[in-house]
Amino acid sequence: MDPVVAAAVADAHRTEWGRVLAAAARLTGDLDAAEECAQDAYADALASWTSHGVPDRPAAWLTTVARRRAMDIIRRRDTLRGKLPLLAGHDDETGDGLVESGEHEAFPDDRLRLIFTCCHPTLASDARVALTLRLLCGLTTAEVASAFLTSEPTMAARLTRAKKKIAAARIPYRVPGPDELPDRLAAVLDVVHLVFTTGHTAPSGLALQRRDLAERALDLARMLRLLLPDEPAVAGLLGLILLTDARRHARTDPAGRLLRLAEQDRANWDQGEISEGLALARQALRRRPYTRYPLMAAIAATHATAPAPGAPDWAQILALYDQLSAIWPSPIVALNRAIAVGEAHGPTAGLTALDALAAEPQLAGYHYLPAARAEYLRRQGRHDEARLAYDEALLLAGNSTERQFLADRRAQLPRTSASS
Repeated sequence: MDPVVAAAVADAHRTEWGRVLAAAARLTGDLDAAEECAQDAYADALASWTSHGVPDRPAAWLTTVARRRAMDIIRRRDTLRGKLPLLAGHDDETGDGLVESGEHEAFPDDRLRLIFTCCHPTLASDARVALTLRLLCGLTTAEVASAFLTSEPTMAARLTRAKKKIAAARIPYRVPGPDELPDRLAAVLDVVHLVFTTGHTAPSGLALQRRDLAERALDLARMLRLLLPDEPAVAGLLGLILLTDARRHARTDPAGRLLRLAEQDRANWDQGEISEGLALARQALRRRPYTRYPLMAAIAATHATAPAPGAPDWAQILALYDQLSAIWPSPIVALNRAIAVGEAHGPTAGLTALDALAAEPQLAGYHYLPAARAEYLRRQGRHDEARLAYDEALLLAGNSTERQFLADRRAQLPRTSASS
């Protein structure tokens, strides 16, 4: 196989899969059939591009082939059933025409239709994420299963159930109207954010990050920004992802050990992503009332623009968390706010805020709560209590890099006669 062609097909799969599948889905009205059309297009690309070279517009070439496959399926259905079944909300099946070389580079509505279908509120949260990874990002079932820490057969069954529910419930393949868009968009943004956070810090495994997932989330956020350029929530999410992702190369030392934000070499931060993220955060904050992601982007921007490593304006960060808590109360926000309290007002105030969350069920298995308590206990000189808090965090943490960091912090505590 020609390595140049293989690389071009792989790149097109990463960046254009959602576009190609969505164009086919609008014609077939069937997600499984659309996947088959997209897979055929990529298989044809390997052969055709080897013989004729990589086309100038790979996305247009792939979309053309996938739509032709979709039209073949429609013709077979027409022959077998005597009619053309149309997807709910679907307009004339040839309204856009096939994508010939250089004619239409993108079908933004098709991709937007697909992501709103994948993230429909009647589907369970985990099904939305799984479908988005499978259909928009083109991950294999095995890769999606890995992201969910489950087996491939289990994930295959979950994806099948979700697709059947879409068909049985006649979930429309369309962009929501203006009255529905705010609530529906929130579900889409939450899925993209969850994909990113799972990639930024993997819940388990040896590596701190899952770059494949983080990059897929960034691709999705950029796609949404292209399709919904006037939505401040979309600008906020993309800004948040960029400002967070900018630190990816500085999060560990050469030996692979986790570095706290104050310890990171900011020369290793991606300044291009920071500049873009700051501009998006400013744009997102121009419209009031604020929503969740613009405020989260503002928090990330405050960290990114700190005058010195580890010295952000904690009073400003705490004020932003207060605003975020008012519009989106959640245990995770409360935990992050409690940490901001400790940084702004000292470890005693931080421990008080953290201990108020001890009975929160959603934080019972969340290792960042005991880890934060351990840090503030450490600063107070309560080393035996800090050691116990580190032990609790170690029991709950699943990522090896984070576990090593916690173990190192515990080992650095001064020994006392009562210590083990």
